[in-house]
Amino acid sequence: MALPRWALPEYFEDVLPLEAQRVENLRRRLLDEFRLHGYQLVIPPAVEYLDSLVSGTGQDMADTMFKFVDQISGRTLGLRADTTPQVTRIDAHLLNRNGVARMCYCGPVVHVLPRSMSASREPLQIGAELYGHAGIEADVEVLRLLARTLQLAGARTSRIDVGHVGLFRTLSSLAGLNAVAEKTLFGILQAKDVPGLREFVANISEPARSGLLALPELYGDVSVLLRARDVLPNVPGVHAALDELLHLSRQLGDLPLSFDLADLRGYHYHTGLMFAAYCGASPTAVALGGRYNEVGREFGRARPATGFSLDVRELAALGPDVRAVGAVLAPIDSAPELAALVAQLRAAGEIVMLELPGHVGDWREAGCDRRIVSNDGAWGVVALED
Repeated sequence: MALPRWALPEYFEDVLPLEAQRVENLRRRLLDEFRLHGYQLVIPPAVEYLDSLVSGTGQDMADTMFKFVDQISGRTLGLRADTTPQVTRIDAHLLNRNGVARMCYCGPVVHVLPRSMSASREPLQIGAELYGHAGIEADVEVLRLLARTLQLAGARTSRIDVGHVGLFRTLSSLAGLNAVAEKTLFGILQAKDVPGLREFVANISEPARSGLLALPELYGDVSVLLRARDVLPNVPGVHAALDELLHLSRQLGDLPLSFDLADLRGYHYHTGLMFAAYCGASPTAVALGGRYNEVGREFGRARPATGFSLDVRELAALGPDVRAVGAVLAPIDSAPELAALVAQLRAAGEIVMLELPGHVGDWREAGCDRRIVSNDGAWGVVALED
């Protein structure tokens, strides 16, 4: 049976008035908050040349993106699936600052497939990115801003999982793995396949073998980091990663941090700390972020970078419900006193709708709960009668 013309593709949906108002209210609050922290708003285009959109992100990003041919240039274009590479391009070639640059953004991205069964294929992505500072202070700032973002949304943050891609890369290098073997190991760890991991490392020499076997067991509170010092190889790359994680735990002890040293989400993209925020009982992360120092290199200007992003619509759904705000119905009348009252009400934030002639139906359907009436020449607001 043919679909009706008004049907939408799977995992795309219209946002109706009450939800749209909740999403828009949150979007404004978050962008205003980012501005107070020095993050300047940028608005990249939804479409770019494909090679620019996937620069520094690997094949993973290209596989999530809709692609088509530009009728003007004949080159392949991509409909963005993530805004971060675009902001990195702006930092590298348009702003071109030598010092720290803070930028934020908000706009739709489109995915070929949804991230989860409950996710949209068109998230309204909002994010904040900090460029030009390689120190842990930048990561601390970004994580605090993420926590503030969740607080403003009224979402109950259950935990923020933190990992470090440097541990995997150090152990992989210590094991002497080639690119193919490293990709296989990556898949095993992502699947939490412990029997498969034991089989994979059987012929790897120590101490890399024991270190890789220990990774899936290293998750939990800050005590995990202390245990990791005892069970992971005593090499500089491991020390540096654990030092960063320990520093983070000391600076952000008031946040619900947990640590998962085998979590490699964004491995091809991130270069250091990685984190994911979870709210309530949902098994899906509501926000993702971390350090990605190498993305800018693809644009000819490598810069230290860290940031996070999330779906405003998804986050708004975790906060309190928005009540419909009643509107005032105003008659069509040229009286200057009426015009003055309407202007006064709108200046105070009230919604005022004109009562267009010939309307059939209930004005309550349009959101009106009051109306303006004239009583002996004096205009006033009264309750809307049923």
